[in-house]
Amino acid sequence: MIQLRRPKISKSIRINQEIKAEQLRVIGPSGEQLGIMSLSEALKIAEEAGVDLIEISPNANPPVVKVVDWGKYQYQKTKEQQKNRKHAKAVELKQIRMGLKIGANDLEIKLRKIREFLQVGHKVKILIFFRGREMAHQELGYEMIEKIASKLEEEAIIEQKPQMAGRNLSIVVRSK
Repeated sequence: MIQLRRPKISKSIRINQEIKAEQLRVIGPSGEQLGIMSLSEALKIAEEAGVDLIEISPNANPPVVKVVDWGKYQYQKTKEQQKNRKHAKAVELKQIRMGLKIGANDLEIKLRKIREFLQVGHKVKILIFFRGREMAHQELGYEMIEKIASKLEEEAIIEQKPQMAGRNLSIVVRSK
């Protein structure tokens, strides 16, 4: 048997002689089903076409292989991954800081900004910072967090429960 060329491959995809299954479901170079056949027959078809035999779905019964040019196949896969990455929406974590003694109007402005971030699809980290003796009354911070969460309950879901980190009390919310 003539040894087919052995291109550089990734660990997860097996090609040519690396395929272990005896019976395979073969897909031709133009995408047509060639049927179920033995490994030697499939390798012979690939060799005659001057291309490689690539295992696409190893967990299927029988495993699915395709007769394609490995370099071209790999190039198409990387292009597809780049396209998917380009269209994937990156979720940013926005941060809103406020003091414990924030006024009612200032709080409403901060809430409006939080709602804008949530509508765009960002997560928002709401941070309440304590100054000086305010650390002695951390329960006021927790009350404020509850007040903010109740005002945002229609637009947001609490993703991270309130937690203290140094002089800051924070919570993370995301849109519903």
